Amino acid sequence: MVPMVLAYKGLLLGALYALLSTLILIVILFTMRRVFRRIHTAIENARRIRPIQVQTFELVSAARIAAVLTQAARLTRLGITLLLFYFYLPLVFSFFPQTREWGVILLSYVLSPVYAAITAFILYLPSVFFIIVAASLCAGVLRVARSVFLEVERGNIGWSGFYPEWAMPTYKIVELFLIAFTVIIIFPYLPGSSPPAFQGVSIFLGVLISLGSSSAVANIVAGVILTYTRSFQIGDRVKIGEVEGDVIEKTLLVTRLRTSKNVDVTVPNSTVMTTHVENFSANAQSPGLILQTAVTVDFDVPWRQVHDLLIQAATTTTLVLAEPSPFVHQVKLNESSVTYELNVYTNAPGSKSTIYSDLHQNIQDRLKGAGVEMRSTTYHVLTRPRRDS
Repeated sequence: MVPMVLAYKGLLLGALYALLSTLILIVILFTMRRVFRRIHTAIENARRIRPIQVQTFELVSAARIAAVLTQAARLTRLGITLLLFYFYLPLVFSFFPQTREWGVILLSYVLSPVYAAITAFILYLPSVFFIIVAASLCAGVLRVARSVFLEVERGNIGWSGFYPEWAMPTYKIVELFLIAFTVIIIFPYLPGSSPPAFQGVSIFLGVLISLGSSSAVANIVAGVILTYTRSFQIGDRVKIGEVEGDVIEKTLLVTRLRTSKNVDVTVPNSTVMTTHVENFSANAQSPGLILQTAVTVDFDVPWRQVHDLLIQAATTTTLVLAEPSPFVHQVKLNESSVTYELNVYTNAPGSKSTIYSDLHQNIQDRLKGAGVEMRSTTYHVLTRPRRDS
């Protein structure tokens, strides 16, 4: 009789505890409902929510941010509710001897992963410290290197044979290799880097990237070579293949030119490396770029007169230098005429078209004013007349 009384007493006591726990759960849920209702109202009425912008471009609107916050609040409430019920059930089961083991099992489902995660984190702390130290050293070295190369670019630090325009490209190369070296060092300490599956995926991705970026790598290598060979600089007037224009941008992948017609042409660096490059600005300041144009005049006109007229036309042309002085070459003796080549100096290679136009106009005015006629080579096809049979 006594055991039965004790059993009923235990059941009654467990029922009271379960009822008390249920009431506490109901109070918590009711309180959560009121709290989250206020949170939703505050989000809907919030006036301090500002859109996320980059300059004048709106990335995320204020309404979208409010909707995300509302959804996050709902998910948070749902998660807390599920967590409360998860702990509520084992607690209620523990009040009754018949279901006490079920409560222990349910608690172990949560506590075991949490314990394992905490243990793994504590064991991983030395690796975390190593990664932090390696990344900090890399960042510190890069900061010092950037400061040094910036001073080299500004001319405050000079090295024999090292040009200022090499400073930042060299820094980018140093940055790339140092970051790659740091990644290689810390890679074994990253979580999940040891399993063969992860290593296999890494190798597969590496092969895909190497196969798909062969042309990009070729352009990058060509861009580095072009930087250190100093074939041209920003602002130079160059001719790459059949394209002539001013260099407006040099990157590791492409070179951009702007033609005299204001057309921007993008040339891959690998193409630049495999074709000839004419740089009209390299010697434009000293002694100057030489521009040539040719005219053909009859034998009857004295060559000294033609020379004088061409020199006069050159000296009156805008952007043509007086020193070094223009000169004339007789480049070809034709059957009844002579081809004269006028050479002039200029330090404005970007205005070649304008200089040629003015020069040709002045040549025409000088020769016509002196009564000298220009000739062009003509070809006659002689045919024998057919005889009627």
